[in-house]
Amino acid sequence: MKQVLVIGSEGQLGTEIKDRCTKLSDLQFTFTSLETLDVTDTQELTATIRSKAYSYIVNCTAYTAVDKAESEQELARKINTVAVEKIGEAAKSIGAKVIHVSTDYVFDGKNHFPYKEEAQTSAQSVYGETKLEGEKRLLNANPDSVIIRTSWLYSAHGNNFVKTMIRLGLERDELGVIYDQIGTPTYAGDLADAILHIIESDYKLQFPFTAGIYHYSNEGVASWYDFTLAILEKMNISCKVKAIETKDYPTPAPRPHYSVLNKSKIKAVYNIEIPYWRDSLDVCLSKMK
Repeated sequence: MKQVLVIGSEGQLGTEIKDRCTKLSDLQFTFTSLETLDVTDTQELTATIRSKAYSYIVNCTAYTAVDKAESEQELARKINTVAVEKIGEAAKSIGAKVIHVSTDYVFDGKNHFPYKEEAQTSAQSVYGETKLEGEKRLLNANPDSVIIRTSWLYSAHGNNFVKTMIRLGLERDELGVIYDQIGTPTYAGDLADAILHIIESDYKLQFPFTAGIYHYSNEGVASWYDFTLAILEKMNISCKVKAIETKDYPTPAPRPHYSVLNKSKIKAVYNIEIPYWRDSLDVCLSKMK
């Protein structure tokens, strides 16, 4: 039986994988959380990976507090860069394949067409820089790795934009939401399905594990304003939403104005079908209700 280690099971993506993994009876999963594994302790991290003959390692852990990272640069680098490199090194030593999740923040957001994997990267924040450097170090440490960049992740678990908008929509009569940042909301459950599909396709010899960088988000395009309107409408929350510009809501870390991802590569290589973002939002909200 193939062994799979999922690092960071308490987050949105890790929880979604945990919810779905029971469907794969030919795989045995081990899950770690912040309480059971401190990824900033490189010795503990290496020992955990080497403790079993893992075939696959999925890294869901990340420092994702984008604004806080500007003042907590050392911690962000330990989690997003150094730990990722150590995961790659330890995985290589036991012959394990790595699936690591990265971000659209590796781009500067100046494009006006969906970013392909080979597009020029230019991270504009500490968060983006540490995630980008983590990508590079992982591929250098263990070339047999799949990196999946995603965007605007949300789920029924954990803290995220969807839950925040529902809470604020119930508390306030009016919300100001940015309309000039464009991307694609991504349901963590769909990304979890894609990751498990890649693993299952490999061990069942349907589609071979093909290392490299891939993009995954739900289909379609939206602004944060559009996303908020959809959330409140589907939850029947009557709160007025005012469209504002990025300059009207300054943050410590800059955001990419356009970060739509081109998913043609992952669809072609792994034969993955990707749902439309509004359909996936329906699925998530129905679970939350």
